[in-house]
Amino acid sequence: MAANDIPVVSFFKYLLDPFMIWGLLVLIAFAYDETFTGYYLVLMIITFFISSYIYEQTHIYRTWRNGKLLAYIRDTLLGWGIIIAILVFLGYATKLSYQYSDQVILTWFIVTPVALIVSHLIVRKIATDLRKEGEVRSAVIVGANDTGMNLAERILEYPYLLMEVRGFFDDRDESRSSAGSTSLLGGVSDVANYVRSNNIQMIFISLPMSAQPRIRALLDDLHDTTASIYFLPDVYIFDLMQARFDNVGGVPVVAICESPFSGVDSVVKNASDFVLALLILLLLSPLMLVIALAVKLTSPGPAIFRQRRYGLNGEEIIVYKFRTMKVSEDGSRIEQAQKNDPRITRIGAFLRRTSLDELPQFINVLQGRMSIVGPRPHAVAHNELYRKLIKGYMLRHKVKPGITGWAQVNGLRGETEVLEKMQARIEFDLDYLQNWSIWMDMWIIMRTVWVVLRRDNAY
Repeated sequence: MAANDIPVVSFFKYLLDPFMIWGLLVLIAFAYDETFTGYYLVLMIITFFISSYIYEQTHIYRTWRNGKLLAYIRDTLLGWGIIIAILVFLGYATKLSYQYSDQVILTWFIVTPVALIVSHLIVRKIATDLRKEGEVRSAVIVGANDTGMNLAERILEYPYLLMEVRGFFDDRDESRSSAGSTSLLGGVSDVANYVRSNNIQMIFISLPMSAQPRIRALLDDLHDTTASIYFLPDVYIFDLMQARFDNVGGVPVVAICESPFSGVDSVVKNASDFVLALLILLLLSPLMLVIALAVKLTSPGPAIFRQRRYGLNGEEIIVYKFRTMKVSEDGSRIEQAQKNDPRITRIGAFLRRTSLDELPQFINVLQGRMSIVGPRPHAVAHNELYRKLIKGYMLRHKVKPGITGWAQVNGLRGETEVLEKMQARIEFDLDYLQNWSIWMDMWIIMRTVWVVLRRDNAY
């Protein structure tokens, strides 16, 4: 099941369900004051592989997605019964069953399916409430043909996809009759303007291969948006960001411009950001208090500088920094800091050289507005300028902005006084999106420490 099809299904399938099964075994063992030996760890590993296979074969996640509640409960109980049978057989065949407490295992066998069903029902309720409150991903379909209509029907049929099709775009006259009750919003040339003005999050292209020149022209127009783009035919014809096979309600699509953070990757990224940011703030809070007092006492103005930046999906966020200048610029024209800039205060110069002025941004991370690693956020005025000059500039906003980034540890930290420097920074940002992994984030964090100690390009 693809992460972008329905995130909560992937969350259960790859993360919550396994950890719930394991966690219950651990909790029950401790509840009965049973020593958690290595044999229990072996049991957890075996159960993970068996349960993953069994629940895939019983289609438990498909029935969940389709909203068949009784079928889901039946498949959960049936699947767990099969898992129990296999575990009991293996236990007696290998004589490992004598290593476990009968009380612990019996309680685990009974409690686990109930916990799985209850957790799924809770999330089902949350998903239903989100849809009622309008928390859905907006989508448009380019091509009012049979494939596009089939996709629209599946999205309508499966409410737990949390998607809403706003309408179709097509140049053909006969598309008006094909679109039926779903509105035809315009021609292919109108897509980009509609997406920008209505903040559309997902675009499905359902055009024939013969329309390849029009598709390429459309993709060029869409480079100035943050929408995720999918191509419905099951072939790769474009080499763009995070291209991969996917499906929506069982309909095959190809993601040709997608965020690297989805499904389990999104959970890992957000969890690591939260934990690290919380630890750093707890450890450095005394230092941050001293810096705030120093800024406040050495120059008039607030200790914290708040500036509007573009965040995830190009939405405006407020980014916090310790104030390092005598002025607080946040208008339509912002001049970047330069070497020996007279606007920089004495304490501000030190904070910028050591990057201590960035510490309040860990609060942004806790708020969920930023990541520790990601493309550095630019001022809104700079975004409006460079999105018109650099192709693919807005794609960097498909992920949360970061306190540090791939461009910064590769020598592109500080002022970008010429267009070529900003182009190079964007190339590194897009390379990060294409090749992201948690290990890459760790490598960037380690290199950031070295870059800060060297104090390159910081003024």
